[in-house]
Amino acid sequence: MITSPHNEKLKLIRRLGRRRSREREGLFIGEGEDLLAAARDAGVEPVELLTAAGEGLGGIEVEPALLARVSKLGSGTRAIGVWREAWAEEAVAPCVYLHGVSDPGNVGTVIRAARALVGGSVVLGPDCADPFGPQAVRASMGAVFAEPLLRGGIEATPEPRAALVAHGGEPPEALEGMVTICLGAEREGLPEATLARCDVQVTIPLREGAESLNVAAAAAIALQRIASGSGEGHG
Repeated sequence: MITSPHNEKLKLIRRLGRRRSREREGLFIGEGEDLLAAARDAGVEPVELLTAAGEGLGGIEVEPALLARVSKLGSGTRAIGVWREAWAEEAVAPCVYLHGVSDPGNVGTVIRAARALVGGSVVLGPDCADPFGPQAVRASMGAVFAEPLLRGGIEATPEPRAALVAHGGEPPEALEGMVTICLGAEREGLPEATLARCDVQVTIPLREGAESLNVAAAAAIALQRIASGSGEGHG
């Protein structure tokens, strides 16, 4: 049982709270029994598994207070796993492209929605949050273990493409036949160079007085439209 805060495995957990360390080592952490179960359902076993002593969860037992101190989510977790990052080599349709989405919760939620509604791939463009950061992994509810993820620009995504824009676009019916949905940061939106690579711009209509949709909510609406049009999500 681990009883020292200087244990090398606890040091690893602390290091992986930093994006640079995750990218250098190709590892990330996930907290909680639900994430552990999601990973195993996807056929992915942790490289390391640390669990609170006395809980009977397997792995290497750690004094509960020490495990709580290395938790990145402050949730009093009983299990912290370390997994290898998995990146796809090419995008698979239907696809979601994110550009400048810097909030890790939004990135994780989009990955979760893509997995639930259409499968396919999620492509992380410039200035996106790390999908393997603790908050993104948690928000994905384990979808990061099964949804193909890759880094790349708009050119890495399959055509035809639809850009979601806040104002002035076509109605959601224009999403029919699209295989890539492109979304940008909530304030800045998509850059002109990205919009120029899209076949259509689509605006989700809002009630009078509403200013905008959260990027993850907009992605879910668009993905549901694609899923309904293709027959996905039924049966």
